[in-house]
Amino acid sequence: MVVIKSSLLARFPEIVFGFSTKKGGDENPPYYFNLSLSVGDDENKVIENRRKFYKSLGLQLDQIAFQKQVHSGIITYIDKPGFSCESDAMITDKPGIGLAISVADCTPVFIYDSKQKIIAAIHSGWRGTIHRIVENTVFKLKSEFNSHPKYLNCYIGPSISQPNYEVGPEVAEQFDERYLMPVNGKFLLDVRTANQDMLIESGIPANQIQVSNLCTYANSTILHSYRKDGQISGRAYGVIALKGKA
Repeated sequence: MVVIKSSLLARFPEIVFGFSTKKGGDENPPYYFNLSLSVGDDENKVIENRRKFYKSLGLQLDQIAFQKQVHSGIITYIDKPGFSCESDAMITDKPGIGLAISVADCTPVFIYDSKQKIIAAIHSGWRGTIHRIVENTVFKLKSEFNSHPKYLNCYIGPSISQPNYEVGPEVAEQFDERYLMPVNGKFLLDVRTANQDMLIESGIPANQIQVSNLCTYANSTILHSYRKDGQISGRAYGVIALKGKA
């Protein structure tokens, strides 16, 4: 099994983190090592894939919290494992609960407050970025959980890169021009950097933000990409958890 780790988050032995890939042992096309139940894959296979991935992180199926991602600005506080609600960001201060983000091109962001012992997991596609869900999650950590930016450590996981993310004018007009590159009447959009800038503008030191340079589209032999594979794309999971029993 190939699991992507964060060298930044690995500095903290009290948390676990991993990001799945297409390489999980059972890699039959078209979905490969898929962790989503909503793409048409066999349910039993998906559950077993999840079990294997979680086990590689030292977690169990019944420790994971997940949401129905709806490309929103909704942020949910999690106090127990299992399905939460429709949202795109989760926060918890409860040990033993893994927060799972489903990804196939959108930008995943994982945050750990090393002082308050709080974690957050965020799904930010272009709509979530317009909603400024990353910025609002950091604000919620500050205002409701007494987090200070100097203790926030962030990992931006694999996502589609600007050279491979073409959008139309109706999407481009909602972004600052610094994230756009005009090409033949359309635009290449840099969602990854837009989210990184939100973290920095929220006061988080740049050396506490790690950005994966892996593009899901360009590395689709190992990473799931909806833009590349369309309806037969599987989904990766990124999971962060505070160690301990829920």
